[in-house]
Amino acid sequence: MGFFGWFSQDKKESLDKGMEKTKESFFKKLSRAVVGKSKVDDEVLDNLEEVLVTSDVGVETTLRIIQKIQERVERDKVLGTEELNQILRQEIASLLQENHTGDLGDFASVVTAKPYVIMVVGVNGVGKTTTIGKLAYQFRKAGLKVVLGAADTFRAAAVEQLVAWAGRAEVDIVKQQMGADPASVAFDTVNSAVASGADVVIIDTAGRLHNKINLMNELTKIRKVMQKVLPDAPHEVLLVLDGSTGQNAFEQARQFTRATEVSALALTKLDGTAKGGVVLGISDQFRIPVKYIGIGEKIEDLQIFNKQAFVDSLFS
Repeated sequence: MGFFGWFSQDKKESLDKGMEKTKESFFKKLSRAVVGKSKVDDEVLDNLEEVLVTSDVGVETTLRIIQKIQERVERDKVLGTEELNQILRQEIASLLQENHTGDLGDFASVVTAKPYVIMVVGVNGVGKTTTIGKLAYQFRKAGLKVVLGAADTFRAAAVEQLVAWAGRAEVDIVKQQMGADPASVAFDTVNSAVASGADVVIIDTAGRLHNKINLMNELTKIRKVMQKVLPDAPHEVLLVLDGSTGQNAFEQARQFTRATEVSALALTKLDGTAKGGVVLGISDQFRIPVKYIGIGEKIEDLQIFNKQAFVDSLFS
């Protein structure tokens, strides 16, 4: 079966459309880097380094890619610039962490426990609540019963927004009054999910980074109270990052991976930015798989990330 046998044509078209700005920016820079050159030399490598850094791939990951290409040049002696695309494609694919869970585009395959508990973290404004709503919709569309937990109790707007998304996705939600203990909401949500036979629990958390110790304590407390109901919860800690913020997303990833055990990433707003290279750098540097990508504003515009599909789209 061909690669896109399971990756449906509409998903492929959505991904291609969502990657348009990144692709256009990347290849304009790349063509300028090799213009007038027939083989890869030091000047081409210097230009390529600039292309990758300015595409928000990140310095460490860029240097790793350049080193790999240098090794190829030394081994093959003469490397034509027309081969550069293919080599870049291979090196970029090798740096992306494999998303082993559900990477065939089937949201039901993500769920490996019942109920499967996802704790969602990330700063305010990155599209965290929107991502939760879209995730809930995809799980519900896959035939699963979903319960949301509104544990970001510090902002009334956060609870209201999650309630609205629960309505759009047609899933249940557990909430308490403004200012309630977030851990208490998480405990009630998991309890409710177990009692109702739900398949998936998604817990929203507060997106504050002003005091990392408080954040760490709060997330640790939420984990502990959920484990009173389900000892292995949460099964996934999903960090949501805004792809359009480029290097800021790196810093947020650094802060949250220090504060809690992040096991998966969701990158939002890739359709509105030319900074899609951030996917490569963050996956490579933090050794955490990108699990979901947001490629549009509609409720269905969330895809399970597959590195082969991503690289094929970037270089198509």
